[in-house]
Amino acid sequence: MRSRSIWAVLILLPLSVASVPSANAQFRGGPPRVEAPRFRFMGPASGGRISAVAGVPGDSLTIYFGSASGGVWKSVDGGQTNTPLFDSQPVQAIGALAVAPSDSKTIWAGTGEAWAIRDADVMGDGIYKSADGGTTWVNMGLKETGRIGRILIHPTNPDIVYVCALGRATGPQQERGVYRTRDGGKSWERILFVDPNTGCSGLSMDARDPNVLIAGMWEVVMHTWAMFSGGPSSSIHVTKDGGNTWTRLSDPGLPKSPVGKIDVAIAPSNSARVYALIQTPNQGSLWRSDDGGATWKVASWDRALIGRAGYYIRIEVNPTNADEVLVANSSFHRSTDGGLTFR
Repeated sequence: MRSRSIWAVLILLPLSVASVPSANAQFRGGPPRVEAPRFRFMGPASGGRISAVAGVPGDSLTIYFGSASGGVWKSVDGGQTNTPLFDSQPVQAIGALAVAPSDSKTIWAGTGEAWAIRDADVMGDGIYKSADGGTTWVNMGLKETGRIGRILIHPTNPDIVYVCALGRATGPQQERGVYRTRDGGKSWERILFVDPNTGCSGLSMDARDPNVLIAGMWEVVMHTWAMFSGGPSSSIHVTKDGGNTWTRLSDPGLPKSPVGKIDVAIAPSNSARVYALIQTPNQGSLWRSDDGGATWKVASWDRALIGRAGYYIRIEVNPTNADEVLVANSSFHRSTDGGLTFR
């Protein structure tokens, strides 16, 4: 099931910082005053920019943090204290984390930050696996992918893992695309490849049918002087057989090519509801499908949703409410009406 990094950040943090009643109000004999929940810094103080978050199903206190340049950290007290887990590894740039839904001791870490902020960002050397909750790690391959932005694990079989690889993004490269292992990382198949200039920028799995996945593919190249985002190869692809075959979506409701970076999300509580956050100059920002991706329409033209799209663009859906959508780029945005309005 898809790693809900943004949802962990936006939901776990507010719940952990709800303020206590005012002591002065209690001494005056009046009803206690409770401040609204607010964000607070949780650390790790020396971790740098956090690029990935993964939680453990059924355990709200255990959280794994992946840093863009500071390795993997673990908290077992809801973020109050954090322990580094990755210091002995040869790279420290983390782009994705995932905990196996059927085995909370199995953790996967994709290296190389895939937010693609600058050409000078530290690259990765593939994907790592821990079978003991992060105590020890083994490199499981994909060493040339450069930047891994998403890891999805089958909900009942921890040996089936999907990897969304952006690539180094500094020029044409064969190792971009979507990869799959069915033997716990012993071997990998590249199951979706568009062209050497296009990597994976978004990947989502249907919570009710893990054979259904949707991928956002991004044509991008970064040079020392500029990033060139978008092109005719940026596109959305769907598979209904676990990745064996893919179909590029071409519904007229989607924006006309060329477009830029794409992230996608299938609502966990309603497989028919699918969202796509797409970088365009003037065609819209958020698209929505109510029939599993067959047809689409623009849900929002809010340009703030795709601000600095090459950087932090990300979309998630509330696991229990298909109308509640969260978007992160250089800020946070929330919709409770299916993406029509944000605040």
